Amino acid sequence: GESVARLDARLAGFATQHNELRETLERRLQALREDNEKKLESIRETVDQRLQKTLEERIGQSFQLVSQRLEEVYKGLGEMQNLAAGVGDLKRVLSNVKTRGMLGEIQLGAILEQLLSPEQYDTNVAVRPGARERVEFAVKLPGDGKEPVWLPIDAKFPQDPYEKLLAAYDAGDSAQVESSAATLKAALRQFARDVSEKYIAPPYTTDFAVLFLPVEGLYAEVVRRGYAEALQREFKINIAGPTTLAALLNALQMGFQTLAVQKRSAEVWQVLGAVKTEFDKFAAVLAQAQNRLHQAEDELGKLVGTRTRVIQRHLREVSSLPEAESRALLGGEEEAENI
Repeated sequence: GESVARLDARLAGFATQHNELRETLERRLQALREDNEKKLESIRETVDQRLQKTLEERIGQSFQLVSQRLEEVYKGLGEMQNLAAGVGDLKRVLSNVKTRGMLGEIQLGAILEQLLSPEQYDTNVAVRPGARERVEFAVKLPGDGKEPVWLPIDAKFPQDPYEKLLAAYDAGDSAQVESSAATLKAALRQFARDVSEKYIAPPYTTDFAVLFLPVEGLYAEVVRRGYAEALQREFKINIAGPTTLAALLNALQMGFQTLAVQKRSAEVWQVLGAVKTEFDKFAAVLAQAQNRLHQAEDELGKLVGTRTRVIQRHLREVSSLPEAESRALLGGEEEAENI
């Protein structure tokens, strides 16, 4: 009975210790849990703050970038509006036929000014003597006489037919394309006829003139459709665009240089001819001088030969004097030595 009582007492002690240990562990676990929760909350708050700050910074940068891009887009839209307004103004300017002609004339004048010297061409030229019509530009070509031969160059821009042709191409309407091309050809024929009748007047001008088209696309269309050859055959009008006109003027400039070299060559030949004439005169004078020298030599030879022999012959006839007497007669030894 005593052993059982002791065992019960020990078990009761163990139970008490176990309860105390369990309560201690629970308190520590609770404290650890609370501490962990506080730390986790602090970490969460720190992470939230950092994420919030980073997010705000990134969003702020993104909005700033978007704002800059939108501002650039607004500026671009403003420039496009200004450009559209400028295109509208240009279109209104080009709607005037006279203004179109001035545009082509200005471009033509700029090309001529860049490639030719001022003395090689002229503006507003009355190529026919006494005529009222004046061609916009004319290139001076050397003629047979003192007056130059003019090459007339006139600028034309059939804008309306060309725009209708481009619109027909964009629409893909083949019938409208052919109709617009026929209208363009008729306009070019009228221009070529006017230039031919007004400005081609040989021998004052060349037997052809140049019709300048200020748009490369228009010139390419005219060449592609064979209008250039037709106008050349019918009206003696050569069609030129900005590039081909430059090539034509370069060829003319090479011709000018060749003519200048030929002119200088003629001057050189004239100088050489004059030198040859003067040299012939000099040769004649030199021959006369040489003849006179020969005569003088002959006369000197005669004088030396004939007269010397005569003097010697007369001297031989004279008796020789003794040496002492000749010395006394001619002078002493001292005088002879000095002589």
